[in-house]
Amino acid sequence: MLRIAIYPNFQKKNALSCAKEVIARLHQFGGEIWVDNSCRAEFTVFSCIKYDYFPAMVHRMDIVVAIGGDGTMLRCAKEMIGSKALLLGINTGTLGFMAGLETDELDELGRLFRGEYDLSPRMMMEGALKHGNNVQTFTALNDIAVSGLYGKVFDFTVCSNDNLIGRYRADGIVCSTPTGSTAYALSAGGPLLEPELSCIELTFICPHSLFNRPLLVSSDRRITIQHTARDSRNILLSADGEKPIPFPLGDRLDIVKSKHSISLINLRNGGFYDAVNRKLMQSIKGFS
Repeated sequence: MLRIAIYPNFQKKNALSCAKEVIARLHQFGGEIWVDNSCRAEFTVFSCIKYDYFPAMVHRMDIVVAIGGDGTMLRCAKEMIGSKALLLGINTGTLGFMAGLETDELDELGRLFRGEYDLSPRMMMEGALKHGNNVQTFTALNDIAVSGLYGKVFDFTVCSNDNLIGRYRADGIVCSTPTGSTAYALSAGGPLLEPELSCIELTFICPHSLFNRPLLVSSDRRITIQHTARDSRNILLSADGEKPIPFPLGDRLDIVKSKHSISLINLRNGGFYDAVNRKLMQSIKGFS
């Protein structure tokens, strides 16, 4: 019997109704359904659900179903770190590029029980912000971005294993995984990368130069960012779009490939390229 945890984001439109339909279908197929204690009030109509705190239950799960948008999947992935569970996203958000299903494709859920799906392993990154003897760490599935508040341009250096890559003046820099290449890095002018690759993409935000281009660095490298901005109070760091934190002058940001990874379930044909065509190329190709 498959143990399946449901991770819904009720702030997304239709997420609750979608979650109820997903639970009903998975139970019908014979799945053992688990939900976080905080969601008891929303699912009182179901007697089949088992409850626990998500961080405790996730290590016993075979599959986690995140219902919402890409942000929901990013938050869910971080709470799954260290578990062997597979992650399936069902999109009720705007883009849902990482999702393996849309809300009108729930008939495909039965394939989970027959093993008829593709897995896409995704690397993650670890960041360490070092301030003297203090170290603040965080994990990212998409990206780690450093930028100036209100589009403030600033000077910074980027090194690979302590070897200088370059000195830059820009609004900031996005360090992304291949998964994150379709997010902030894409908007900043970076290339699309197949998500199963293992590398770190460096994309500069509005560089004050005619020649700065995105860089791809081997995932076995340590990327270090330091800045020389005079007003360091306006330089901020954010991992996967979470609440920014100050990046003070003199601090050092080290980014490496995480020892953790996550596997996303895809239940539709085409995978990454299907998502690119359907979600990023519509305005060019005239799709409806």
